[in-house]
Amino acid sequence: MSSKHQHGEPVTGEHAKALGSAVGEIWKSMAGLKLPAAAVGELQADYLKQVASLWNDSLKRLRDGADVAGRLSDRRFAHADWAQSPAAAFMAQTYLLNARTMMQLADSVEGDEKTKARVRFAVQQWIDAASPSNYLALNPEAQRLALESKGESITRGMQQLFSDVQKGRVSQTDESVFEVGRNVATTEGAVVFENELFQLIEYKPLTATVHERPALFVPPCINKYYIMDLQPDNSLIRFVVEQGHRLFVISWRNPDPSLAGKTWDDYIADGAIQAIEVVREITGARTLNTLGFCVGGTIIATALAVLAARGERTAQSLTLLTTLLDFSDAGVLDLFIDEPSVRLREMTIGADAPNGPGLLRGRELATTFSFLRPNDLVWNYVVGNYLKGETPPPFDLLYWNSDSTNLPGPMFCWYLRHTYLQDELKRPGRLSVCGEKVDLGAIRAPVFVYASREDHIVPWAAAYRSLALMSGPKRFVLGASGHIAGVINPPAKKKRSYWTSPAAGAAYPTSADAWLAKATEHPGSWWTDWSQWLAVHGGEQVPAPRTLGSRAYKPIEPAPGRYVKQKA
Repeated sequence: MSSKHQHGEPVTGEHAKALGSAVGEIWKSMAGLKLPAAAVGELQADYLKQVASLWNDSLKRLRDGADVAGRLSDRRFAHADWAQSPAAAFMAQTYLLNARTMMQLADSVEGDEKTKARVRFAVQQWIDAASPSNYLALNPEAQRLALESKGESITRGMQQLFSDVQKGRVSQTDESVFEVGRNVATTEGAVVFENELFQLIEYKPLTATVHERPALFVPPCINKYYIMDLQPDNSLIRFVVEQGHRLFVISWRNPDPSLAGKTWDDYIADGAIQAIEVVREITGARTLNTLGFCVGGTIIATALAVLAARGERTAQSLTLLTTLLDFSDAGVLDLFIDEPSVRLREMTIGADAPNGPGLLRGRELATTFSFLRPNDLVWNYVVGNYLKGETPPPFDLLYWNSDSTNLPGPMFCWYLRHTYLQDELKRPGRLSVCGEKVDLGAIRAPVFVYASREDHIVPWAAAYRSLALMSGPKRFVLGASGHIAGVINPPAKKKRSYWTSPAAGAAYPTSADAWLAKATEHPGSWWTDWSQWLAVHGGEQVPAPRTLGSRAYKPIEPAPGRYVKQKA
């Protein structure tokens, strides 16, 4: 799942209840777990020793009038106000000691790896929520701001809290600065086809000639496509068009109750496969270059496998960005997925729901992803927005992050069960989609697999395992940073780095770590490496089309279209 990885949601209300329920289930799973007596005794003795040391240091600073500047490295307590107050410094240091000790206890729990990971997650949630920085009565920096502003910071904070309660989520950026189609998602193009699931956008060429073979991008349906078209200087879509490719992109509809019954098969047949056929009819091309991002990669790979089962070779190449095909290591999301949780979804919003299928609300997804990194994506904004009364700065990626989408229950439940829970997509012939047995190895196309090294949603080693499932020529590239920031890394920014190796095809080692040991790091963006690879599969240069669409598929409306503007 994509990551949204990184949505902001409220810490109160129905969505916090959903998170509380999930954490509650994790706590229940701890019942009966044991802690080794020896480990507990050692931790207890060490804890008492460190508490005594902290207390003595605090008394000495109080007597000498010294502060602890430079000693509180945790960014939550990095402001001088924490160091200059002996009481606040002692409280912060005691909290950090307690946090370390609790995590050590969690690490000592006896049990299988998944159970231990669930324990660590639940303990970490409690620890992060309990930080003294999150509470006005314990935060000296927020208290000073309140005094200096004569209460105005608290007034602003309450106003922002009330506004966020109305929106149903914590604001991570100044959303008033951005508007889809005005200053995000601005690359020029037109919607040339639409059905009830998606609009197909064709982008206006920016070069006199284009590659004869078109490209089709399939973004994740749990996010909006414009993560690939934020602003001109960080737009992957614009970059591809500037490289002389005739580009088409799916813009998924944000499902409402009328689409609640849609299935995974619908997203494959009426989504990806329909888009492939329309692109071929508009351009006259027999094959096209395909790209899938996150779950969009899972969708396009499944669609190509279905077409391969029908004897159709439509992909000249396949690019997978931070995509899972082998779900044996599903990252941190695996904590939430087991048979009871999946069955509960099937009975409440899936095809088996007694009151009919429902929607997985985008705000619930957003809550889950936010609490995967609670300090960065929840409590950081609680402190800044509400305790300090600060308006978060404008940031296009976080604006996109807050623009959540719903999912049809049956589609979501199928995806959960057959990929995350049962890991069946990688097994040839195990799944039937659109009436065909799925075999990813039947996709006879060169594949480019990109992974991000710090990705907590799609672990890079898990993305690497996609190579073993594909039968065509392969290229693997590893980028720095995480699920989103690693992908959206334009060359002009000259940021981060990426790793490559001369390995190809069967020469790729089975182990991801073995590959990395021989890989070479390069400064800058992986886009340039991929662009060179894609150009090889683009075919000859031909004059760029003067108009978008075709006689049969006339432009419906300018990009970015209506669907992307629908709110969850």
